[in-house]
Amino acid sequence: MITEAAAEPVVPAVPAAEAATEAPGREDPAWPWKDAPIQTLVQRIHQLQAERAQGFRRLEEGHRHYLRSSPDYDFARYRSTVHEVTQAFAAASREVLAVEAELAGPRRQPLLASHVRSLQQLEQTRLGTVALLQLMETPEVVEQKDAAQMHQLKMKVIKTMEAISEVLQDLRFDAESAE
Repeated sequence: MITEAAAEPVVPAVPAAEAATEAPGREDPAWPWKDAPIQTLVQRIHQLQAERAQGFRRLEEGHRHYLRSSPDYDFARYRSTVHEVTQAFAAASREVLAVEAELAGPRRQPLLASHVRSLQQLEQTRLGTVALLQLMETPEVVEQKDAAQMHQLKMKVIKTMEAISEVLQDLRFDAESAE
């Protein structure tokens, strides 16, 4: 469950500052999680999920503010919120994909990697569906709003969130038996 991630011990975004420096002879910076235990990687995934949940709350809050700013509609503020959240989601996605690659490759944990891949796909679905819902609630589209379609999209978000929670539980359980 996403809220459980907040109760876990905090795993720093970068384990050690020196780990993020460039390795000799390489163009890319060293990946800071290279030697971290699998449980630490799983905790980091849970933390990234908590960050994503916070991003979705910011999107919802920004969208509500935008709709309440009628009749002038403060689009600049909403656009800024969307940009900031998009940047945070992109950073989280890069890190999630790096953890997936680490689990699939050097760690030889294909089951855990598949959970992380599923999580990433579910988050993409959730983001796309939330964006579509917000678009359908904008003043320009509200006259064409289809209540049945809106309900269907809201149910899709709920079911996607449930699936995300299940994948996180599976990831935690399977990680415990992997070490």
